[in-house]
Amino acid sequence: LDNTHLAYVVTGEAEVDRISERGLEGLTEYLTFRTTLEPAAPVGLDLTKDELSFYPIIYWPISATAPMPSAASINRIDAYMRAGGTVLFDTRDQFSALDNSGGSSANGERLQQILANLDIPPLEPVPSDHVLTKSFYLLSSFPGRYAGSPLWIEARQDNRSNNAKSAATADGVSPILITGNDFAGAWAVDDNGVPLLPTVPPDEAQREYAYRSGVNIMMYMLTGNYKTDQVHIPALLERLGQ
Repeated sequence: LDNTHLAYVVTGEAEVDRISERGLEGLTEYLTFRTTLEPAAPVGLDLTKDELSFYPIIYWPISATAPMPSAASINRIDAYMRAGGTVLFDTRDQFSALDNSGGSSANGERLQQILANLDIPPLEPVPSDHVLTKSFYLLSSFPGRYAGSPLWIEARQDNRSNNAKSAATADGVSPILITGNDFAGAWAVDDNGVPLLPTVPPDEAQREYAYRSGVNIMMYMLTGNYKTDQVHIPALLERLGQ
Protein backbone atom coordinates (compact mmCIF):
# COMPACT_ATOMS: atom_id res chain seq x y z
CA LEU A 1 0.00 0.00 0.00
CA ASP A 2 1.97 2.98 -1.29
CA ASN A 3 -0.92 5.36 -0.98
CA THR A 4 -2.81 6.70 1.98
CA HIS A 5 -6.34 5.33 2.08
CA LEU A 6 -9.18 6.56 4.26
CA ALA A 7 -10.70 3.52 5.94
CA TYR A 8 -13.99 2.76 7.65
CA VAL A 9 -15.39 -0.10 9.67
CA VAL A 10 -17.95 -2.18 7.77
CA THR A 11 -20.93 -2.54 10.10
CA GLY A 12 -22.95 -4.96 7.97
CA GLU A 13 -25.77 -2.44 7.65
CA ALA A 14 -25.99 -1.59 3.95
CA GLU A 15 -27.07 2.04 4.26
CA VAL A 16 -24.59 2.88 7.03
CA ASP A 17 -21.77 1.29 5.03
CA ARG A 18 -22.83 3.07 1.82
CA ILE A 19 -22.75 6.46 3.55
CA SER A 20 -19.35 5.66 5.08
CA GLU A 21 -17.91 4.75 1.68
CA ARG A 22 -19.44 7.73 -0.12
CA GLY A 23 -18.49 10.01 2.77
CA LEU A 24 -14.84 9.00 2.70
CA GLU A 25 -14.93 9.27 -1.09
CA GLY A 26 -16.21 12.84 -0.75
CA LEU A 27 -13.49 13.69 1.77
CA THR A 28 -10.86 12.04 -0.45
CA GLU A 29 -11.93 14.26 -3.37
CA TYR A 30 -11.85 17.34 -1.14
CA LEU A 31 -8.37 16.49 0.18
CA THR A 32 -7.11 15.92 -3.36
CA PHE A 33 -8.53 19.27 -4.51
CA ARG A 34 -7.46 21.40 -1.54
CA THR A 35 -4.24 19.87 -0.19
CA THR A 36 -1.06 18.12 -1.29
CA LEU A 37 -2.48 14.86 0.02
CA GLU A 38 -4.04 12.65 -2.68
CA PRO A 39 -5.50 9.58 -0.99
CA ALA A 40 -6.42 6.51 -2.99
CA ALA A 41 -9.93 5.04 -2.90
CA PRO A 42 -11.51 4.49 0.54
CA VAL A 43 -11.32 1.00 2.03
CA GLY A 44 -14.01 -0.82 4.01
CA LEU A 45 -12.52 -2.92 6.80
CA ASP A 46 -13.70 -6.21 8.24
CA LEU A 47 -12.44 -6.02 11.82
CA THR A 48 -12.32 -9.79 12.11
CA LYS A 49 -9.66 -10.28 9.46
CA ASP A 50 -8.35 -7.20 7.62
CA GLU A 51 -4.91 -5.79 8.43
CA LEU A 52 -5.53 -2.51 10.24
CA SER A 53 -1.99 -1.16 10.54
CA PHE A 54 -1.95 0.19 6.97
CA TYR A 55 -4.37 2.99 7.89
CA PRO A 56 -3.53 6.12 9.93
CA ILE A 57 -7.17 6.53 10.96
CA ILE A 58 -10.24 4.31 10.89
CA TYR A 59 -13.72 5.85 10.80
CA TRP A 60 -16.20 3.81 12.84
CA PRO A 61 -19.89 4.74 12.49
CA ILE A 62 -21.73 3.41 15.53
CA SER A 63 -25.09 1.72 15.01
CA ALA A 64 -27.03 0.15 17.84
CA THR A 65 -28.80 -2.15 15.38
CA ALA A 66 -25.59 -3.52 13.84
CA PRO A 67 -24.13 -6.69 15.39
CA MET A 68 -21.96 -6.04 18.45
CA PRO A 69 -18.31 -6.51 17.40
CA SER A 70 -16.74 -9.73 18.67
CA ALA A 71 -14.23 -9.70 21.51
CA ALA A 72 -11.55 -10.65 18.97
CA SER A 73 -12.45 -7.65 16.79
CA ILE A 74 -12.30 -5.29 19.75
CA ASN A 75 -8.93 -6.77 20.77
CA ARG A 76 -7.63 -6.06 17.26
CA ILE A 77 -8.82 -2.45 17.45
CA ASP A 78 -7.17 -2.15 20.87
CA ALA A 79 -3.86 -3.40 19.45
CA TYR A 80 -4.18 -1.01 16.49
CA MET A 81 -4.67 1.95 18.83
CA ARG A 82 -1.77 0.90 21.06
CA ALA A 83 0.47 0.72 18.00
CA GLY A 84 -0.24 4.34 17.08
CA GLY A 85 -3.43 4.09 15.02
CA THR A 86 -6.44 6.31 15.65
CA VAL A 87 -10.13 5.41 15.63
CA LEU A 88 -12.75 8.08 14.94
CA PHE A 89 -15.99 6.88 16.55
CA ASP A 90 -19.13 8.62 15.26
CA THR A 91 -22.46 7.97 16.96
CA ARG A 92 -24.12 10.06 14.18
CA ASP A 93 -26.86 11.30 16.49
CA GLN A 94 -25.46 14.58 17.83
CA PHE A 95 -25.72 13.37 21.41
CA SER A 96 -22.65 13.64 23.56
CA ALA A 97 -22.46 10.17 25.04
CA LEU A 98 -19.61 11.13 27.36
CA ASP A 99 -20.86 14.02 29.46
CA ASN A 100 -23.04 11.79 31.67
CA SER A 101 -26.04 14.05 31.20
CA GLY A 102 -28.25 10.97 31.24
CA GLY A 103 -29.51 11.63 27.71
CA SER A 104 -27.60 8.76 26.17
CA SER A 105 -28.89 7.53 22.83
CA ALA A 106 -29.03 3.92 21.65
CA ASN A 107 -25.93 4.52 19.53
CA GLY A 108 -24.25 6.23 22.47
CA GLU A 109 -24.96 3.22 24.66
CA ARG A 110 -23.53 0.91 22.00
CA LEU A 111 -20.40 3.07 21.86
CA GLN A 112 -20.02 2.78 25.62
CA GLN A 113 -20.32 -1.02 25.36
CA ILE A 114 -17.49 -1.03 22.80
CA LEU A 115 -15.31 1.39 24.76
CA ALA A 116 -15.77 -0.65 27.93
CA ASN A 117 -13.54 -3.30 26.36
CA LEU A 118 -10.85 -0.90 25.12
CA ASP A 119 -7.96 0.74 26.93
CA ILE A 120 -9.23 4.30 26.61
CA PRO A 121 -7.31 7.29 27.97
CA PRO A 122 -9.08 10.17 29.75
CA LEU A 123 -10.94 12.33 27.21
CA GLU A 124 -11.82 16.00 26.80
CA PRO A 125 -13.45 18.16 24.11
CA VAL A 126 -10.84 19.61 21.74
CA PRO A 127 -9.34 22.64 23.54
CA SER A 128 -9.45 25.95 21.66
CA ASP A 129 -5.66 26.02 21.26
CA HIS A 130 -5.26 22.35 20.26
CA VAL A 131 -3.31 21.52 17.10
CA LEU A 132 -6.54 20.05 15.63
CA THR A 133 -7.92 23.60 15.43
CA LYS A 134 -5.05 24.74 13.19
CA SER A 135 -3.48 21.71 11.50
CA PHE A 136 -4.63 23.06 8.10
CA TYR A 137 -7.67 25.32 8.44
CA LEU A 138 -8.42 27.51 11.45
CA LEU A 139 -11.44 25.95 13.14
CA SER A 140 -13.38 26.62 16.32
CA SER A 141 -15.75 23.64 16.02
CA PHE A 142 -16.03 20.34 14.13
CA PRO A 143 -19.48 19.97 12.56
CA GLY A 144 -20.77 17.17 10.35
CA ARG A 145 -24.38 16.74 9.27
CA TYR A 146 -25.07 18.03 12.77
CA ALA A 147 -23.20 20.69 14.70
CA GLY A 148 -24.16 20.03 18.30
CA SER A 149 -21.57 17.51 19.46
CA PRO A 150 -18.06 18.35 20.60
CA LEU A 151 -15.14 16.41 19.17
CA TRP A 152 -13.62 14.41 22.03
CA ILE A 153 -9.92 13.54 22.11
CA GLU A 154 -7.37 12.25 24.57
CA ALA A 155 -6.98 14.74 27.42
CA ARG A 156 -3.64 16.52 27.44
CA GLN A 157 -1.10 15.49 30.04
CA ASP A 158 -1.38 18.75 31.97
CA ASN A 159 -5.12 18.17 32.33
CA ARG A 160 -4.94 14.77 33.96
CA SER A 161 -3.20 12.82 36.65
CA ASN A 162 0.45 12.07 36.03
CA ASN A 163 0.08 8.32 36.34
CA ALA A 164 -2.37 7.96 33.46
CA LYS A 165 -0.56 6.17 30.69
CA SER A 166 -0.90 7.38 27.14
CA ALA A 167 -0.92 5.76 23.74
CA ALA A 168 -0.48 9.18 22.20
CA THR A 169 2.85 10.13 23.73
CA ALA A 170 4.79 8.57 20.85
CA ASP A 171 3.62 11.01 18.17
CA GLY A 172 1.33 13.36 20.07
CA VAL A 173 -1.72 12.04 18.22
CA SER A 174 -4.79 10.95 20.16
CA PRO A 175 -5.59 7.24 19.64
CA ILE A 176 -9.29 8.05 19.83
CA LEU A 177 -11.65 10.72 18.51
CA ILE A 178 -15.38 10.71 19.24
CA THR A 179 -18.15 12.77 17.67
CA GLY A 180 -21.92 12.58 17.33
CA ASN A 181 -22.03 14.94 14.35
CA ASP A 182 -22.15 12.35 11.52
CA PHE A 183 -19.08 13.39 9.54
CA ALA A 184 -19.59 10.83 6.77
CA GLY A 185 -23.18 12.00 6.30
CA ALA A 186 -21.92 15.52 5.58
CA TRP A 187 -19.07 14.36 3.34
CA ALA A 188 -21.06 11.80 1.30
CA VAL A 189 -21.43 12.53 -2.42
CA ASP A 190 -22.80 10.64 -5.40
CA ASP A 191 -20.79 9.79 -8.51
CA ASN A 192 -21.27 13.35 -9.77
CA GLY A 193 -20.01 14.92 -6.55
CA VAL A 194 -23.49 16.00 -5.44
CA PRO A 195 -24.14 15.74 -1.66
CA LEU A 196 -26.32 12.75 -0.73
CA LEU A 197 -27.74 14.11 2.53
CA PRO A 198 -28.75 17.56 3.76
CA THR A 199 -27.02 19.07 6.77
CA VAL A 200 -29.21 19.77 9.79
CA PRO A 201 -30.24 22.54 9.47
CA PRO A 202 -29.63 22.77 5.70
CA ASP A 203 -26.52 24.95 5.39
CA GLU A 204 -23.81 24.64 2.76
CA ALA A 205 -21.43 26.62 4.97
CA GLN A 206 -21.81 23.92 7.62
CA ARG A 207 -20.97 21.27 5.01
CA GLU A 208 -17.85 23.23 4.03
CA TYR A 209 -16.77 23.31 7.67
CA ALA A 210 -17.47 19.59 7.93
CA TYR A 211 -15.03 19.01 5.07
CA ARG A 212 -12.50 21.33 6.69
CA SER A 213 -12.88 19.35 9.90
CA GLY A 214 -12.05 16.19 7.96
CA VAL A 215 -8.98 17.84 6.42
CA ASN A 216 -7.72 19.00 9.82
CA ILE A 217 -8.22 15.54 11.28
CA MET A 218 -6.28 13.92 8.43
CA MET A 219 -3.44 16.44 8.63
CA TYR A 220 -3.27 15.92 12.39
CA MET A 221 -3.12 12.16 11.83
CA LEU A 222 -0.31 12.39 9.32
CA THR A 223 1.81 15.10 10.92
CA GLY A 224 1.19 14.76 14.64
CA ASN A 225 2.07 17.80 16.70
CA TYR A 226 4.47 19.32 14.18
CA LYS A 227 2.65 22.64 14.51
CA THR A 228 3.80 22.79 18.10
CA ASP A 229 7.30 21.63 17.23
CA GLN A 230 8.62 23.38 14.12
CA VAL A 231 11.83 21.34 14.25
CA HIS A 232 10.11 18.62 12.24
CA ILE A 233 9.15 20.73 9.23
CA PRO A 234 11.87 19.36 6.88
CA ALA A 235 10.82 15.78 7.63
CA LEU A 236 7.19 16.77 7.26
CA LEU A 237 7.70 18.34 3.84
CA GLU A 238 9.63 15.29 2.73
CA ARG A 239 6.76 13.11 3.90
CA LEU A 240 4.25 15.20 1.97
CA GLY A 241 6.38 14.74 -1.12
CA GLN A 242 7.33 18.35 -1.81
